[in-house]
Amino acid sequence: MELIPIVLTAVAAAAAGFGGNVVLTRRKNGNAASQADKTLEKAKRDAEKQVADARKEALEIAEEGRKDDQARRKELKAIEQRLVGREESLDRKLDELDKRTERLRKGEDEVEQLKEEIREIRSRQQDKLEKIARLSKQEAADKLMQMTERDIRSDLVGLVNKLQAEAQDEAEEKASLIITTAMERMASEVTAERTVTSVKLEDEEMKGRIIGKEGRNIQALQRATGVDIMVDDTPGYVVLSSFDPVRREVARQALQLLMKDGRIHPGRIEEVVAKAQKNVEKEVVRAGEDAAREVGVIGIPKDVLHLLGELKFRTSYGQNVLKHSTEMAHIAGMIAEEVGANVKTSKYAALVHDLGKAVTHKMEGKHHHISGELLRKYGAPEAVAKAAEQHHDDVEATTVEALVIRVVDAISAARPGARNISAENFSERMKELENVANGFKGIEKSYAISAGREVRVFVKPGQVDDLNAIKLARDIATKIESTMQYPGTIKVNVIRETRAIEFAK
Repeated sequence: MELIPIVLTAVAAAAAGFGGNVVLTRRKNGNAASQADKTLEKAKRDAEKQVADARKEALEIAEEGRKDDQARRKELKAIEQRLVGREESLDRKLDELDKRTERLRKGEDEVEQLKEEIREIRSRQQDKLEKIARLSKQEAADKLMQMTERDIRSDLVGLVNKLQAEAQDEAEEKASLIITTAMERMASEVTAERTVTSVKLEDEEMKGRIIGKEGRNIQALQRATGVDIMVDDTPGYVVLSSFDPVRREVARQALQLLMKDGRIHPGRIEEVVAKAQKNVEKEVVRAGEDAAREVGVIGIPKDVLHLLGELKFRTSYGQNVLKHSTEMAHIAGMIAEEVGANVKTSKYAALVHDLGKAVTHKMEGKHHHISGELLRKYGAPEAVAKAAEQHHDDVEATTVEALVIRVVDAISAARPGARNISAENFSERMKELENVANGFKGIEKSYAISAGREVRVFVKPGQVDDLNAIKLARDIATKIESTMQYPGTIKVNVIRETRAIEFAK
């Protein structure tokens, strides 16, 4: 029974505790709801404020857009008014042009009518003049031309002769002075050596060793060098025959080395030929460099120097081409200084003007044309290439330097003994020169003189007058240029002489 009050007491205590918790919970819930209401109210006020601000900003933007739209409308309206004005102006101008065109067309018609009237008047006047003069228009023109030609013929001939004489005297005097000065300052060998084409044998036994057993040695030497070797034609000599002088020089050096060494067999021949080729190659390069150094020309491309060195083994009419070129370079420098031409260009072009003679027949064309092509190919200056290309008369000389090269080429080739020409060839060329001159009408006699440098032509005075004599000289010179091959230039001198003979009885 004592437990009942204890249990009741515990129940009452538990109920009182539960009731307190419920009260506390309700109180907390009431506070939270109140706080939520306050937060909601604040958020509502903030939202209303943001909406009001956004509405205000939207109104401001709309107002600005409206103002911009009005401004653009005004601008477009102004542009439209200007375009309308321009269109009206263009319409007015087009109308004026149409009116002017119409006036011009009417004026052209009037001018054409006036021209036609003038033609008719001139035709009537011409008919009247022809009736009065009893001559047609063409006959009157021919007669007037004949009268005029008779009147001015003597004056024209005198003027031409006077101008030619003055120019020739002045030019010859100045040119002679310049050329003589240059030749006096330039002292070089008169004749040039020929390329060696034969090798002397020490004894006849060496000839058999060169031939070898069944000709194996000489066949190996011919294959290696590309040169024909003849051992039986000339006693005591081995003759080397080849169109290429460089190959001939390689064969000569190889043969000398073999004879000096004494060991001659196919294997040794290949070694010696290879060594000789290297020696000749070095000699070619050294010869080109020495020539450039001698005349004082620098900056020449290596390929050009190599071709220049090969000219050491080339000859023209028996004249060594490299010596001819170096001699020309010295003379060209002196003449260029006198006449005011470019000294460096003149010396450079003179040194390489015959570069085309260094290549084989596989490269077709005249040697001076090939020289110009090679110089341009290997990067030489264009002025040098032009001067080298124009050193013969078939290409017109466009620079002073080209004319200088022409002059010094003739000087070098015309030195006594510079070129070896047989008497038969010389006589044939002189006869051919006279035959060319005799082929024209009105020629009485012709003589080739000054070693073929001049041809004097005597004409018949009754058939050739002074004006025709001038034309005849040019025609003969043109035919010589087109039909003959010759070094330098040939002077054509046409002489017309009239003699009046009478006897006193």
